[in-house]
Amino acid sequence: MRIHVLLPNGQGKTIGALLQVSVMTAMREGGVPVRAECGGAMVCGKCHVHVQNRWAERVGAQSDEEADLLDGSAYHVDASRLSCQIDCTDAHDGVMVALQLDSLED
Repeated sequence: MRIHVLLPNGQGKTIGALLQVSVMTAMREGGVPVRAECGGAMVCGKCHVHVQNRWAERVGAQSDEEADLLDGSAYHVDASRLSCQIDCTDAHDGVMVALQLDSLED
């Protein structure tokens, strides 16, 4: 499957992903500089992305636990998700996400 990532500097990157891995894992393996300090354990909130509107329903809303972590972000909006909580599935092929500045690797 493919994931289209918009980086905070405005550049875009399209990466390939294996099915059933998380979008966060796919971004790491695809060379996207995502901080993701906890490695996908949903404790750091540093894999924050905005899901493009047309994909929001297919990807689904943030869980209560995600919302708690994302509340601390200056970039939190309704379209915010933790990329570690989005699975790569056939239904998500071509998903478009924007990596947020608070999740960009230093």
